[in-house]
Amino acid sequence: MPTGSTEADPAPDQDRDARKRHRVLFRAVARRKNPKLRRTDITVTDERVVKRAVKAAALGNAMEWFDFGIYSYLAVIIGNVFFPGGSDTTKLLSSFATFAVAFLVRPLGGAYFGPLGDRIGRKKVLALTMIMMALGTFCIGLIPSYATIGFWSPVLLILFRLIQGFSTGGEYGGASTFIAEYAPDKKRGFYGSFLEMGTLIGYTGAAGIVLLLNTTVGDAAMNSWGWRLPFLIAGPLGLVGLYLRVKLDETPAFQKFEAAHTHGATGSVVEAEAESSHLSENAPKKKIGEIFAQQWPTLILCIALVGAYNITDYMLLSYMPTYLTDTLHYEESHGLLILLGAMVALMCVISTVGKLNDRYGRKPLLMTGMLGFFITAVPAFLLVNQGSLGAVIGGMALLGICLVCLLGTMSAALPALFPTHVRYGSLSIGYNLAVSLFGGTTPLVITALMGAFHGNVMVPAYYTMGAALVGVIAVACMKETAQQPLDGSPPSVATKKEAVELIEAQTPEPRF
Repeated sequence: MPTGSTEADPAPDQDRDARKRHRVLFRAVARRKNPKLRRTDITVTDERVVKRAVKAAALGNAMEWFDFGIYSYLAVIIGNVFFPGGSDTTKLLSSFATFAVAFLVRPLGGAYFGPLGDRIGRKKVLALTMIMMALGTFCIGLIPSYATIGFWSPVLLILFRLIQGFSTGGEYGGASTFIAEYAPDKKRGFYGSFLEMGTLIGYTGAAGIVLLLNTTVGDAAMNSWGWRLPFLIAGPLGLVGLYLRVKLDETPAFQKFEAAHTHGATGSVVEAEAESSHLSENAPKKKIGEIFAQQWPTLILCIALVGAYNITDYMLLSYMPTYLTDTLHYEESHGLLILLGAMVALMCVISTVGKLNDRYGRKPLLMTGMLGFFITAVPAFLLVNQGSLGAVIGGMALLGICLVCLLGTMSAALPALFPTHVRYGSLSIGYNLAVSLFGGTTPLVITALMGAFHGNVMVPAYYTMGAALVGVIAVACMKETAQQPLDGSPPSVATKKEAVELIEAQTPEPRF
């Protein structure tokens, strides 16, 4: 566990005493190397605690994308249940419009929960967003159909989608900040990749459940009651995620920042750490206007990165099953099965991508993904449109290789753009503005463009290429942050040996 906090360590008392002696020893070594160096200048992490933090954040993220994945994969059925009448295209557009409406309120959720997380702490806000997300999804499964209550059915659907969207506004920014502030500097990419593994687990779980229901209960039952079951599962899953999150301490970086802010540079470090459990309640409120005034260049960069990343992400993981079913007339279960295999393959390699961006840098991996989408989008969709199983798998594999470069890197790159005191708020605002404008609207925009261009099946490829070009420019403009401390936070290392080596590297050789 980080040296600045021991409150939530579940080890026995003797283990805590042993670690305390090690911390005293480390402080003595540090001061022998550099008498002016304070103990809080370097954070030594506890691998067990880091893994628990990663698990809690990743499972919460999995819950979020399980909810959104269910809606994507049931878009056709939801159109029939809540928007009867009109052509199939009209129903699908209505369903995707309701999917997109949740993204329209995500910036509001980010603007509310982000600064709140900078004021009262990351942990409390992440617990709150988990409760709201699970509640919104569970209630969708209880809404009567249009045939039962008429106009109020789609109204209730939109209401609960708004609750989902508002709560999700504080989820990704908080979860990625949570992992980034717990992880040691040299492993931030590796641990951050598990957040996006949670995304894939959520999508995979949703696709798997929908596929299972499609193949077991039949079309009539799915349209009648089967579609509700995946939404109802969200309730118990949300309670599990909530339990994991409330069992964790606040992040060391936030505790130390708030302690330093409250006590000042000359205050006692021991007193600061003793009061860190409640300092966040007294922290000054971060104003949204201040974030926009001070962080606007980085916000623009963040929006460009996230916009390009999310268009490619939603195109492959959310829209592709509908594309295969509605455009290429694949059986729905076949399209889901292909996507399921693609996501399992991505999960197998995503942590390796995390290690690679720790070693070689965030920018090379991000640039590889963006350029890959720009170059391979047309060939990939040409393969997919051939229709044979091998061609579809080959096309999706090309897109998947490009996407995993972004998935395994972005969750470590984005939090490092902003300083500690406004990290949660700035990232939540920038991320959700981009997702609202570009990510969540991807299925709706592509469907509408295909209708406008008389069913041109290459529209998704051209849209992806445009997003990738923006991403290439954004990556070229960002700074490299691999193996570096977070802005506004002390260096974070995995072992005391690394800490001593870092101190020795920073201590000038004596001159005679």
